[in-house]
Amino acid sequence: MNFEHEANFQNPTEEFEFAQPPTPAKPLELLRDTEALLRRPTVATLVPLLPPKWGKNLQAASCVAEDSLKELAEIELEKISDWELRSARIRVGLSFVGFGALMIVVLLLYLTTLHPQLSPVEQIGLYWYQYVWFVCLGVAGMFILGREAMRPTEKPQKFNKR
Repeated sequence: MNFEHEANFQNPTEEFEFAQPPTPAKPLELLRDTEALLRRPTVATLVPLLPPKWGKNLQAASCVAEDSLKELAEIELEKISDWELRSARIRVGLSFVGFGALMIVVLLLYLTTLHPQLSPVEQIGLYWYQYVWFVCLGVAGMFILGREAMRPTEKPQKFNKR
């Protein structure tokens, strides 16, 4: 008994050319175009309804937004190095820590003025959910800063090809 399958293909296969998908738009170009599609009709609708001074200010702000987003769309995200993003990551971490601490202070001030007869533990017990959110925000900022502190400090050297 012969169990091997013998394939005899007599038909020649045709080669088909498939259409190539269009190159996807860059994220910043997509942002620019989407924002413009929303902003332009909104500005055109609002300008006649607003007082003349406000209408001119709105149109000026729209022109500034157009120019800013045009400049942003020209940025090539692939060419931004990890070293160049270091200061932005540090600022985000500091912002998280600072905002979390500021909101805890505001929450405690709010609690002491709204419920002065309660102890601090009871006050935080009433608004524990907000307290936990603000603490977690500060902890996330500390993690970001800790991660940046563990990265190498010197700027990477580019190798010269000879």
